[in-house]
Amino acid sequence: MSMDLVIEVDNAPGALAAVAKAISDAGVNIAAATCLGTGESAELHILVPHAAAAKHVLAISQLAVTREREVVVVEVDDRPGVLADLAGKIAAAGVNLDLVYVATMNRVVFGAADLDGLRAAVAPPDRGDPAEI
Repeated sequence: MSMDLVIEVDNAPGALAAVAKAISDAGVNIAAATCLGTGESAELHILVPHAAAAKHVLAISQLAVTREREVVVVEVDDRPGVLADLAGKIAAAGVNLDLVYVATMNRVVFGAADLDGLRAAVAPPDRGDPAEI
């Protein structure tokens, strides 16, 4: 199960460095990250293979996870049109995306309220489930 963790950080130099250092010091790899925010705070989304360990070390570092949710991670080819094709399949299945970001190793992270529908829409014909981190 892939989890997207959200950490509210100050929108200031060093905020990402503090989170990344805390997680890496615990031996946890950050497989993907995206950050949104133009005001005084920002929302940092991270994808890690060991969510419990990351949450624990962030709490110790006084960098709390404010939200977490299950997401679908899809392995993709690095070529033009891949995202358009996937987004088209997801739309044709009637699934509304509310989160998308790119992960390491040619993967895309998708979030939606309808996770079962999302999984079905992106599942390769020869496999039942999309990739896990």
